[in-house]
Amino acid sequence: MDICKVGAILNDTNANLSSRFRALFMLRNAGGKDAVEEISRCFVDKSDLLNHELAYCLGQMQNDAAIPKLVSLLENIKLAPILRHEAGEALGAIGNPCCLSVLETFAKDSVQEVAETCELAIEKIKWLKQMENASAREDLIPAPFTSVDPAPSGKISETNVNILKDIMVNKTKPLFERYRAMFSLRNLNNTAGAIAIAEGLKCEDSALFRHEIAYVLGQLQNDAVVTQLSRSLSNEDENCMVRHECAEALGSIASSECLDILQKFLTDPDDIVRESCEVALDMYNYEHSQQLNYELNV
Repeated sequence: MDICKVGAILNDTNANLSSRFRALFMLRNAGGKDAVEEISRCFVDKSDLLNHELAYCLGQMQNDAAIPKLVSLLENIKLAPILRHEAGEALGAIGNPCCLSVLETFAKDSVQEVAETCELAIEKIKWLKQMENASAREDLIPAPFTSVDPAPSGKISETNVNILKDIMVNKTKPLFERYRAMFSLRNLNNTAGAIAIAEGLKCEDSALFRHEIAYVLGQLQNDAVVTQLSRSLSNEDENCMVRHECAEALGSIASSECLDILQKFLTDPDDIVRESCEVALDMYNYEHSQQLNYELNV
C-alpha cells in the first residue's frame, strides 16, 4: 500500500466522507509510524465525526508515536467533546502508564463524557499492569472481535446473561465493572446477549455508556436489536454521541429495515448524526457487496 497516496485521500477535504473513512481504515490496518503521521496531520478537520474517528483509529493502532497528538487533543477544551473523549479512550487503548498523569487530570473534566472516559482509561491501564503478574491473570471470556476495548470482558466462569445484565445496568456499580459485564455479554455473541445489551440504551445516567452500548450492538450485527437502535437514533433529545453510534450500528447490521431508517436521517440537523448516516449507508453497501475488505481501490 502507498501510505502517502492513501493519506492524501484522507486529508482531501473535497473528497466525500465515505472515501475518507475508507482511507482512514486502510491506514489503521497498515499500521506503523508513517500511517500514524498521515492520520495525525488530518486533525482538526471540519468534520467532528471524522476527527473522532481519527482518534479512535490511533488508539486501535496502539502505537506510542500517537500519544503526543492524543494528549494535545484531550487537553484542548475548545474541541468537541466527542473528539476529546475519543482521544482519552485512545490513550487507554494504547495502554502506556506514562499517560496516567494526564488522564488523572482530565478525570475531573467538566464534561461528563470526557471525565468518565478518562476514568475508564485509568482503570484499563491499571488492569493491564496488574495482568503482568502471572498470579493475578484472569481467564476471560474470549472475544470474537479484534477491537481494543476500553475494558476487558469478565471471567469465563461468569456467563449468566441475566446476572451480567443486572450488573451492566446497575447505576451503583463502578462504570468499569459495568463495561466488563457488557463486553462479557458481547463476547457470548448470541441473540440473548444482544437483547440484554440493548437494555443499556435505557441507562439515563451516562451518555458515554449508552454510546458504547450502541457500538457493541453494531459489532454483533444482530437484527434483533434494530428497533432499540432505531428508537435511540430517532430521539432528538439524545446525546449526538449515542445517536451517531446507533446510526453506524444500523449500517453494520445492514438489514433492509436499517436502510429505510438511515435514509430518513440523512437530512438530520445535527452534523454528526447526518454524517454518521452517510457513513453507515456506505457500510450498508459494503455489507451487501462482494468486497473482502472495507477499503478503497487505489
